[in-house]
Amino acid sequence: MTKRLTKIFAALVLLYVVICGALFSAMLQSPDTFARIMKHVPWAAFMVLPFKPMWMTARSGHVRVGDAAPDFSLDSADHKTRFQLSSLRGQKPVVLVFGSYT
Repeated sequence: MTKRLTKIFAALVLLYVVICGALFSAMLQSPDTFARIMKHVPWAAFMVLPFKPMWMTARSGHVRVGDAAPDFSLDSADHKTRFQLSSLRGQKPVVLVFGSYT
């Protein structure tokens, strides 16, 4: 009986580790890919899986205080021109605000 319970427990632990690994690898993907995967994850999974620590590790990045911001480009609001962050380097201070105003 104990041997059987040990095998069941080991199988459950292995399943938990595999699911955590799959979720962590999904977190390393692009935001679009991650969103497509996450829409299939049931809400109950957030109660059992260490979502926040894995997310903080997967998305921690490598930029530290004092580092130059990574270059990026964005379309203008009217979609007629493109803005590139590096075009302002050395000219004036730039403040980046990420959020939603809706």
